[in-house]
Amino acid sequence: MNEAYMLNQNSTALLYRVRVALPVFVYDSFDYTLSAEQYAQAQVGARVAVSFGRQNLVGIITEKVDPNAVFTGQFKLKAITELLDNEPILDSQLLRLLTWSAQYYQFPIGEVMQTALPTLLRQGRGLDILFQHWQIIAHDNPEALLKRSIKQFDAYQVLKLHPHGATENVLNLSGVETATLKALAKKGLLECRLEQHDFSPSTVQLAQVPLIPNPDQKHAIQQILKAQQHYQAFLLDGLTGSGKTEVYLQVMYEVLKQGKQVLVLVPEIGLTPQTVARFKSRFHCDVALLHSGLNDSKRLQAWQHAQKGKASIIIGTRSAIYTPLPHLGLIILDEEHDLSYKQQEGFRYHARDIALYRGHLHNCPVILGSATPSIESYHLVELGKLHLLELNQRAGAAVLPKMQLIDLKIAKKKHGISQTLISHIKHTLERKEQVLIFLNRRGYAPILLCESCGWQADCPHCDAHFTLHAQPYAHLHCHHCGSIHRLPEQCPACQKPSLKTLGAGTAKLEEHLQELFPHFDVIRVDRDSTSRVGSWQKIYDRIQQNKPNILLGTQMLAKGHHFPHVTLVAILDIDAGLLSVDIRAPERTAQLIVQVAGRAGRGEHKGTV
Repeated sequence: MNEAYMLNQNSTALLYRVRVALPVFVYDSFDYTLSAEQYAQAQVGARVAVSFGRQNLVGIITEKVDPNAVFTGQFKLKAITELLDNEPILDSQLLRLLTWSAQYYQFPIGEVMQTALPTLLRQGRGLDILFQHWQIIAHDNPEALLKRSIKQFDAYQVLKLHPHGATENVLNLSGVETATLKALAKKGLLECRLEQHDFSPSTVQLAQVPLIPNPDQKHAIQQILKAQQHYQAFLLDGLTGSGKTEVYLQVMYEVLKQGKQVLVLVPEIGLTPQTVARFKSRFHCDVALLHSGLNDSKRLQAWQHAQKGKASIIIGTRSAIYTPLPHLGLIILDEEHDLSYKQQEGFRYHARDIALYRGHLHNCPVILGSATPSIESYHLVELGKLHLLELNQRAGAAVLPKMQLIDLKIAKKKHGISQTLISHIKHTLERKEQVLIFLNRRGYAPILLCESCGWQADCPHCDAHFTLHAQPYAHLHCHHCGSIHRLPEQCPACQKPSLKTLGAGTAKLEEHLQELFPHFDVIRVDRDSTSRVGSWQKIYDRIQQNKPNILLGTQMLAKGHHFPHVTLVAILDIDAGLLSVDIRAPERTAQLIVQVAGRAGRGEHKGTV
């Protein structure tokens, strides 16, 4: 008889059991049996493959039950199928954090633990993966092969800085795309090998001399460094452009010198290229990037760099808060007020709250930074749970922008844009400066209706209106539930061809701006224009070139970006935010105005909003 089932009331045989958290919607763990040899190898925090009903699932061991403990169940236990890991992939502190999260948010523990694992590990993939290692091959005249491609030439120069080669992840973080590496390999300039990776961390060194902090920055840095060896949470409330990032960098260096890791959370994927560039220009160390824009294999590799302690700086969006970090010494939550930190479906959690509790567990400081802190954070300051640090002046010679209000009820307009604004845009572009136009409405038009009968295109699955999109083809898209329908040629109600669009989204406004300013580039930044992998990085690189152009976008442009050449910011139809049914609409709108306005005048020239 199988050892796993050698249990009866009169027997003294030991029953070896483990409790396993499985990705099923049940608020408990499940007992499975295993052999004595497997029990000795099993580790809490490791993965196991098990049979659950008719399914084969991958779960996490949460407890090894004492073999001498009496099993009182009136049913036969199943045996595990396989031990997938020889050592824990989730450490004890992270398991404690995940258990607390499941209890605090009242969600099944197995589903919560899946949040901490990359997709490939959830599927049972092993951790002994091979990394793609790229290295230059000796060639007589490589420049001759690269003279027609600037991108390939730049990539080749980056690889020359790595005489022994580098992994694909490291090269991607340096701005070299995988497609470029493959193109160089076709030309016989590179070779790619699959090999085991060395996870020993490298020594952190300064790549750039730190800036001299102003009095406000110096005070903030000193206060945070006093809490290096214990938990304390800080709210860094600084004006837009006041140098919050410089405070982060100088505090991080002191933490990194001790061999500890720093976790930096940003609200949007769009902020990661800028954040990576700032950190890599300041530090020579390993950086891991974790966000949903990565494919499964690259995400697993970055996760493994963090879990093994090789990555000194880990940058990610909200889900990165559950990344295993053996040497965590500091947590930074940039733009802490942002709604993107709140998971809105499935396991609903708030990364800000999780960050505070994780800092408590790891006994390390937590910094919440924002120019427009949330009301909850101010309340925590009043309760004494957060220590307030203020930055009341812009860094360097930059000054706050001048603000001007235009009443569209009385202003002359063209394509929905006031003549006053058109004149300001024209003069700014003539000075070879950049313009940022903010419209919090993506798509082509927010409303499609029939002029004959009043029919309006509404989503059949929810109460929201359909938004008309023109790219990649004309269609109706519900931004609430994601439903997509074809665009009707005539009114479905009265069958007349009298359909008309009302209002303008970013795509329609882009057409109008191109008509008004045909000699200047209009760069649109929204979820539609940045959906392809690497598209946001290309757009960001275009913006950073010192060329006069118009940046047009939604909230993706409002969150912490540093555009030194933008001197004019226009916020269109901002009072629409006050008409939302959300009880916090006034707070959100005020935050949005301050954040968008803060993109102006961050360089040498004064800004106008």
